[in-house]
Amino acid sequence: MAEADRPGGAGGLNAALRRAARWLELRSFGLTPEHFTLSEGLRAAFAVAVPLLLVLLTGQHQFGWSVYAAFWLCLCDVAGPDGLRRRLLLIFVLVGTVIAFAGAWAASFGWAAAMIAGTLLVFLAIALPYRLAHSAMLATLLAVVAVVAVGYPEPVDKAAILAFAFFAGSLWAYLLIVVFWRIDPLLPLKQDTVALYARLADMAFDLAATGNEPHRDARWHPEHAAHRRSVRIAIERLRLLLARYDGPAEASVAPTRRLLKAGEATFNALIALEHGFITGHGAADERIAVAKLLRNTLIAAQMTVAGVPDMQVLLARRLKRLGRARATIDDPMLAGILEAVRLSLLPLTGQGQARPLSTLSPPPLPGFSVALRQGIRQAACVLFVYSIARLFGLGYPYWAAMATVVVLQGNARITWTRSIERVLGSLTGGFVALALLELIDARAILVPIAVLLTGWTIALRTVNYTVFVVTLTMLFIFVTELLTPGAGIASARILDNTLGSLAAVLAVLLLWPERGPGLPALIDKGLASNGAYLEAVRQNVEPESLEETRRAAGLASIAAEVALHDLGGLTRRWYRLDQRHSEALRSLRLLAGEAASAWHKRLGGGDLSRDG
Repeated sequence: MAEADRPGGAGGLNAALRRAARWLELRSFGLTPEHFTLSEGLRAAFAVAVPLLLVLLTGQHQFGWSVYAAFWLCLCDVAGPDGLRRRLLLIFVLVGTVIAFAGAWAASFGWAAAMIAGTLLVFLAIALPYRLAHSAMLATLLAVVAVVAVGYPEPVDKAAILAFAFFAGSLWAYLLIVVFWRIDPLLPLKQDTVALYARLADMAFDLAATGNEPHRDARWHPEHAAHRRSVRIAIERLRLLLARYDGPAEASVAPTRRLLKAGEATFNALIALEHGFITGHGAADERIAVAKLLRNTLIAAQMTVAGVPDMQVLLARRLKRLGRARATIDDPMLAGILEAVRLSLLPLTGQGQARPLSTLSPPPLPGFSVALRQGIRQAACVLFVYSIARLFGLGYPYWAAMATVVVLQGNARITWTRSIERVLGSLTGGFVALALLELIDARAILVPIAVLLTGWTIALRTVNYTVFVVTLTMLFIFVTELLTPGAGIASARILDNTLGSLAAVLAVLLLWPERGPGLPALIDKGLASNGAYLEAVRQNVEPESLEETRRAAGLASIAAEVALHDLGGLTRRWYRLDQRHSEALRSLRLLAGEAASAWHKRLGGGDLSRDG
């Protein structure tokens, strides 16, 4: 079997998905197939199946909230060390119980009280946890509990039963996650590390496939520098995740931090090689030979990181081959590229000396003014949705409010893409669920379908948001049909989700809009950052400072390129992108390539002062 077609290699379905991911990432849509987690899906399916079966078998439908609570708690289980996860989940159990009671009881006093209570509870859920690290998902789900609880108005005694059901279901899922069915807390790190090395292998694979043909990025095009952008996004995703594992958990992630360090150095070498292909540097046969060597080495490295048996031995052989090839390469830049990759990946084989690790600082917590602004924005949007729902007599207004809460993010770009994905997912999931409900009437069939959908929803939750919403929509329609049978549920969810998503877009555009710098300003910043990177290489600054400069240049380039596609390409049309802008965007990447080439030329024994 060809190496590129092996499981985990650079070919096949996974590679096709990553190609799609590169196209989507430029438009702020996420697709990370490596995040599919079957073990979490199976655990969530069991967590929901137990209360669902108990409610249906006993006929005690007033305890149906235990099903919702178990699912929401599984959704609240974010990636991170055990201590962080336990703390956030326990807060959800306790605070969520209070919110469920307060929302249901307050709503029993009439529609005006329901609107006030829902708006106030959403504000508190979003604004209060602002000093709690990594609490974004917790805050969002507590706001979801608030808007759904308001949709179930109950007198005080029945509201207490509803809150008890929430407490019992969430506590059951909490115990299942932290005691009875534990999953390795380092698994998300492995997934993101595999994703990084898969994208490095893809970049080398496409360089080798270029051969003697002109490189696609020799001229600017809308998907320019797709591989560089994809790898940089994978690096930043892994860096952000690693920053969560501070304190007592820091020692356990040292191997992953070394893999990140090796991946960043390898990425720099691939940038230099890509620049050589773009500019026609050196002899074509040497460039192609180096690209093929790196392709084979990085496929072996990817499978080593993924834990494929015997791949460490294969990687060691491939690295020895890099060392032998280096002695036969005349071009100093290409020789430096081979040496850099060999030294970077050698620790993956258990040999060589690991490079010292720098500190990864977690992102700063938002200030009070930011949290207050986001809380007011969410609350105002929920109030608007409630008003529209009452005006037009929508049957399930809390679904529209729920869509608003999960879609409305801190800036227009994310909210826009989330809204599109939410609407598409709701339409697809709603129509599929509606068709299935027409065909299936037996509860004995709906129950296993709901349990299966629970597992798929949790397993896919960070793979792609649209797919997640498809399964989530179907799941809630089926569970609602099982617990509170009624007509029109699927179509109502489609309509309400669309309303909530559109309201979120309006809110983020009208209430304290955070659009950021314009496209010309981002291009100027990118040119300055990449110019500073090239100058740092020429000045032979310290490696750690050079890495930070290189990272800043890469992020600035991505910001400018992604801004072209903001709001479905409106940015590009607003600024009337012309030849001057496209050449500037191309120059961003050329400067980075020139800097990487200069650094590797020095490593390979060349004279940096003569590098153009």
